[in-house]
Amino acid sequence: MNRMILVFAAASTVAAAITTAMTTAMTTAITTAGTAVAGTVAAPWGIPAKPGPAAGPPSPEQHKPPADFRVMVFSKTAGFRHDSIPAGIEAIRELGKDGNFEVEATEDAEAFTRENLERFAAVVFLNTTGDVLARAQEEAFEAFISSGGGYVGVHSAADTEYDWEWYGSLVGAYFKTHPKIQEGVNVVEDRTHPSTHHLPDRWRRTDEWYCYRSSPRERVRVLVSLDETTYEGGSMGADHPISWCQEFGGGRSWYTGGGHTAESYSEPSFSAHLLGGILWAAGKAAWEEGEKGNVETREAAN
Repeated sequence: MNRMILVFAAASTVAAAITTAMTTAMTTAITTAGTAVAGTVAAPWGIPAKPGPAAGPPSPEQHKPPADFRVMVFSKTAGFRHDSIPAGIEAIRELGKDGNFEVEATEDAEAFTRENLERFAAVVFLNTTGDVLARAQEEAFEAFISSGGGYVGVHSAADTEYDWEWYGSLVGAYFKTHPKIQEGVNVVEDRTHPSTHHLPDRWRRTDEWYCYRSSPRERVRVLVSLDETTYEGGSMGADHPISWCQEFGGGRSWYTGGGHTAESYSEPSFSAHLLGGILWAAGKAAWEEGEKGNVETREAAN
């Protein structure tokens, strides 16, 4: 009888110990879960806690600073329309990401008011053709340039506004004719400019090579010219500028004759050429006009 009492007492003691241990463990688990820091999952019953899902790294857009300035891309046509215009707009939007500027593309001439143009550092005439602005809009653009704004002309911007003398001086030269699309050698005359510093002395590429009514050399700073011996159909001879720039009427003007083909805008060298021109015209890229970088190259080519 005494032996049975001892066994029963021992069993009761063990049961009480187990109950106490379980109660303590549950209390600890609940307390741990209630006080767990964000991002950590509490693990009861002695299992080590596992970290919760970590917050992902900030997206590039979260770190991106606000745009430094705005650029208008104007692509209205009243004559021939280039199929490459959409590619050009998209390329300039991508350049805006690299150059930290905002791009607004339009074909609405009503955008040319003094108040609206004040929002932009530069206006790109992207393959415009014909008479695209009314007189009041022309006057607003003249005021924009005189107040320090920038102009960028691409390809058939030189086939635009033939009856607007001021514009003819701004763009530098008017289009006359062109041969078929083909490869040709561009002679980089000045590699100090932001639009040409990355280019080789002789830049071989394929495009539609414009001939102009006259050479703008006496009025502008020629950056790149064409070597007419490297392609068929040139008519300007030894002096055939294809890209140039100038300080003009209080503002800045930069022009490139490239950009006829959609493929042009996927060429890294041409894209960098265009970006440098936009930044300089917008007043965002320093350049002190000095001695031309490659005068000897031009003279040798001529």
